[in-house]
Amino acid sequence: QVQLVESGGDSVQAGGSLRLSCTASGDIKGYHCMGWFRQAPGKERERVARITNYGSTAYADSVKGRFTISRDNAKNTLYLQMTSLKPEDTAMYSCAAGFFRGAACSYNNWGQGTQVTVSS
Repeated sequence: QVQLVESGGDSVQAGGSLRLSCTASGDIKGYHCMGWFRQAPGKERERVARITNYGSTAYADSVKGRFTISRDNAKNTLYLQMTSLKPEDTAMYSCAAGFFRGAACSYNNWGQGTQVTVSS
């Protein structure tokens, strides 16, 4: 199984920016969809953004206009550019890869996560 490793998490002030990377140990071209998820203490995990192998993207309402997901199949890397960060963006961010089951993406490969902390 391809291993997914996230990096780029950090502590930043509100209004700042970060770019998260998710580097795969093997080829990601075969994955129909890849996504970024986050989980804050005491909260459920939520999908932040998703990108398909055709480049179609989707975002949670809370991050639209501030976050951008992209994937570089040649580098086997998924990115999440985060701007205008808010304290409520504080969470552990994880990347995931999967395949479509009908209209939905079923994620079956997960990274360990990288911590993002935004202070006011």
